[in-house]
Amino acid sequence: MTRHSPLDLAPDRETAAETIRAQYDFIVIGGGTSGSVIARRLAEDPAAHVLLLEAGGSDRVPQVIDSTQWMWNIGTSRDWGYRAAPSPTVNGRRPVLPMGKVLGGGSSINGSIWARGHRNDFDNWAAASGEAAWNYENTLAIYRRIEDWQGAPDPQRRGKGGLLNIQQPDDPVPLVAGLIKGAEAIGIPFVEDINGAAMEGDGGCGLPNVLVQDGNRRVSMSATYLHPFMTRPNLHVLLCAETTRIEIEGGRATGVSFVRRGRQYTVRAGTEVILSAGAINSPKLLMLSGIGDAAQLAAQGIAVAQHLPGVGRNFQDHILMAGCVWEYVTPEAPRNNAAEFVFYAKSRPDLPTPDLMPVLEECPFGSEVTGPQYGLPAAPDSAWTLAPGLARPDSRGEVRLASADWRDAPVIEANFLSAQTDIDAMLTCIEMCREIGNSEFCAPYRKREIMPGPLPKAEMADFLRNAAGTYFHETCTCKMGRDEMSVVDGRLKVYGIEGLRVADGSIMPEITTGNTMAPCAVIGERAAAFLREAHGLTAETVA
Repeated sequence: MTRHSPLDLAPDRETAAETIRAQYDFIVIGGGTSGSVIARRLAEDPAAHVLLLEAGGSDRVPQVIDSTQWMWNIGTSRDWGYRAAPSPTVNGRRPVLPMGKVLGGGSSINGSIWARGHRNDFDNWAAASGEAAWNYENTLAIYRRIEDWQGAPDPQRRGKGGLLNIQQPDDPVPLVAGLIKGAEAIGIPFVEDINGAAMEGDGGCGLPNVLVQDGNRRVSMSATYLHPFMTRPNLHVLLCAETTRIEIEGGRATGVSFVRRGRQYTVRAGTEVILSAGAINSPKLLMLSGIGDAAQLAAQGIAVAQHLPGVGRNFQDHILMAGCVWEYVTPEAPRNNAAEFVFYAKSRPDLPTPDLMPVLEECPFGSEVTGPQYGLPAAPDSAWTLAPGLARPDSRGEVRLASADWRDAPVIEANFLSAQTDIDAMLTCIEMCREIGNSEFCAPYRKREIMPGPLPKAEMADFLRNAAGTYFHETCTCKMGRDEMSVVDGRLKVYGIEGLRVADGSIMPEITTGNTMAPCAVIGERAAAFLREAHGLTAETVA
């Protein structure tokens, strides 16, 4: 059984401040993408005392600051190190499920891609929750406010002057031009801005948007939102502080217990507790605190504070296959974020929203099975991968407790490819990627196709099961909605518990079409707006 402890982190990655008050107005659990935004926005009111608890260490390390090093954070102390439970749907494998354990969370260790999601995603959220604030037009207003978009002007959809520097990769590898022409040849149009009008229609292909500045310097949520506020007396950021439970008294969240440097603390929350620990740890903490399916809690000997059977259910993740790989004619080192091409398309014409999102990986990218089987070369510059990806999976999984001990990793039933529709869509996606990669336009960069080759359908399906894994976008386990499996309402309040909200990727009713960092930033902004409205907070800044 895997155990995680904040004691694993080196002391030089912890904060120097030791002052911990007995009570704060707001306690934010998790300094990831959403939590960083919320803590900053709450602390903009100098009268609001805010505590941010982050289980990981500092983001002021070279491996985080340099966005090109993102792949090398996986499996380190900056990653929770979770794996999915073995599943026959992926031939008994246990795919890794990387998740940021560092200030900034996923925004500090991901590929820096800013994918805003499709119009239909947010309109569906508004319909599911009954809260119009989540619809596309209102979400678009948040994006316009927080973005500083460096690309072609689009005042209707893109923002200028916001906190977040967003641009396209500079000087991408020459292969990208061939991939664009190859995609156009099979009917996927090139678009100047993949986050623009394409995400209101049928998609397209092109360069991703990335959160970087000054070359390859990462623009994370922590660096952007938190660092300028770290010296504020009303904001305390505690690193290496792992939350063990939310304290519930009389149906109300009254505080948080956590462990830091081997010492146990309990701190009270005078106003609200906001849980932003991510789609694996947020349901885990709710269950450890007695909020979840009563039968599952009783089986672990946990007293039930609120029966909510949806806690941990509805797990979703974009499926990324590793991958369709070609050997370079001439070795080419990865540039920028090493993922400088993406396309969005439909596997079937009747779908309302693009469901496919392959991405270029500028290296040989294989799973623990396909890599050795096909003899992938080790050198990053030796080969390139067009990795098939599924944007709108029908497969659903579950997160549940392994025990009542907070140190034990939860059981994660990812259930990748458990729906036949996902298999069918991914097989279509493989065909599209192979057609693009084997096109005449990519010939100058293609010595040979390494894998998978022209396999018969049954063998290709088996290859898919051996190669399918995560896009690192775990979501939807504390979903927002109005049915019996919903965990939070449209304003992110946990049903049946006062003074407690969940605000991170876990509240998505369904996963967004594209990488999830941008929608999680929106979730943070929207949650902060709800909190400020509910408690009459003011703001010193409006950016």
